[in-house]
Amino acid sequence: MAMWNPWRGCKRYSEGCKYCYIHKGDFKRKINTNDIVKTEDFYKPIEKLKKGSYKIKSGLVYLCFSSDFLIEEADLWRDECWEMIKERSDLTFLFLTKRIDRFLDCIPNDWNDGYDNVIVCCTVENQENADYKLSVFKELPIKHKCITAQPLLEKINIEKYLDDIELVVVGGESDYNARALDYDWVLDIREQCIRKNVNFEFRQCGTHFIKDGKKYTLQVHQLTKQARLADINYCK
Repeated sequence: MAMWNPWRGCKRYSEGCKYCYIHKGDFKRKINTNDIVKTEDFYKPIEKLKKGSYKIKSGLVYLCFSSDFLIEEADLWRDECWEMIKERSDLTFLFLTKRIDRFLDCIPNDWNDGYDNVIVCCTVENQENADYKLSVFKELPIKHKCITAQPLLEKINIEKYLDDIELVVVGGESDYNARALDYDWVLDIREQCIRKNVNFEFRQCGTHFIKDGKKYTLQVHQLTKQARLADINYCK
């Protein structure tokens, strides 16, 4: 597993961006997140060792987790990234996007029905957002599709959008002022996934977490641990 951030910086786009970790981290470092810039890692997937082998070994690559791969400001750079993705067919590239409605404007000419080594994960956080984005997502030519409902801000029904989805990931918001995650919402999405035979993962609790009507406040280091302890992941 590797990380590739060809550019950094992002702009808030939807309700789920309110307490985004990218903006919080940049604020601490006194960096303007709204400046989208290339990074030193732009050519990371095709960098080679002295012996000629690639530095990144075959496996999964998390792509653009310090920005959004479909952000407008990166339009001039993305084609070169697609070329590197094609060259490294031995790697599987996974990216999340809040801008799925830009997808058809951002793909290469030879995309056709999708690249085998690209996983696209559409992010949603509420019902309005889910209905808009997932109605677009379901029609797109992508071979590997995932949905991330993180941060999940309310109970949502996504069952009618789950055809051809490989995985649904659910999680809460991490911040002192975070909006609460209700465990019932998580379980409801899990049941939708089971009915449609789609893999489900509870990725993390929220800082403010409601279970059986009782509200809990968790530390950051507890969020993923408590989600794992719930032991509710579903693998078809």
